[in-house]
Amino acid sequence: MIRKPAVAGTFYPGDKKKLEETIALLMKRGSGKEEQKNRVKGLILPHAGYQYSGAVAAQTVYSAELKNTFIILGPNHTGKGKPFSVMTEGAWQTPLGQAQIDSALAKEIVSGSRYLKSDTRAHDSEHSIEVLIPFLQFAAGDIKFVPLVIARAPKEIYSAIAGDIVRAVKKLDQKDDVLLIASSDMTHYEPQESAEKKDRYAIEAINSLNAGELLRRVEEQDMTMCGIAPVVIMLEVVKAFGAKEAKLVRYETSGQATGDYRSVVGYAGMRVN
Repeated sequence: MIRKPAVAGTFYPGDKKKLEETIALLMKRGSGKEEQKNRVKGLILPHAGYQYSGAVAAQTVYSAELKNTFIILGPNHTGKGKPFSVMTEGAWQTPLGQAQIDSALAKEIVSGSRYLKSDTRAHDSEHSIEVLIPFLQFAAGDIKFVPLVIARAPKEIYSAIAGDIVRAVKKLDQKDDVLLIASSDMTHYEPQESAEKKDRYAIEAINSLNAGELLRRVEEQDMTMCGIAPVVIMLEVVKAFGAKEAKLVRYETSGQATGDYRSVVGYAGMRVN
């Protein structure tokens, strides 16, 4: 099965040449700040339209020493499909070509999981993973990946899913070959000052790799961080693989693109080593 792009031409350019030019420009903006490629176990990337969060995503990808296989966890904005959905076969089409699903890894992750199900419907029109694929294709060339769409749930379910991923990666001996990516935007539609304050509070917890504290802070502040589930799962997986620290690469809000700071969305790009 080939999954056709759902938001090409809206969230990002639908023309190959224009898309390559756009990504190259976005990555070039960060080149003066992040010359050295950093070895990473995980990334947090935003998933808005490129005019809003593209510079944050591009600089974060640019700063990392990439691998060729990615496990990408995104939130479910559409409500379609299974709540904890893995697309296990096929490829995703973008203007830059096809990105193949690592079917062996995807099926192993689902195998034996209490919560994860093989499903395509949750992925059909969901943008949170799609918008990240062209950055990875541009930077790493031919890639393989496993897409997981995760709904909000209690922490014990996130921990169980993290355990499923760890088990599968270890069983296939791919710990050194896989990079985890959590797709998330931060606070939604609040004044700039309020959004920045809440987002910094959440970023502090991520910096300490404390998934439980991150959840507590998001709930305490009633934060509209859409990808909290992917971030929590990613943190638990990379900690199991020996991650020691997280670093904020870049933070912006939509206000910097629109000039309207009365109601913004926050975007954080982070890497976990």
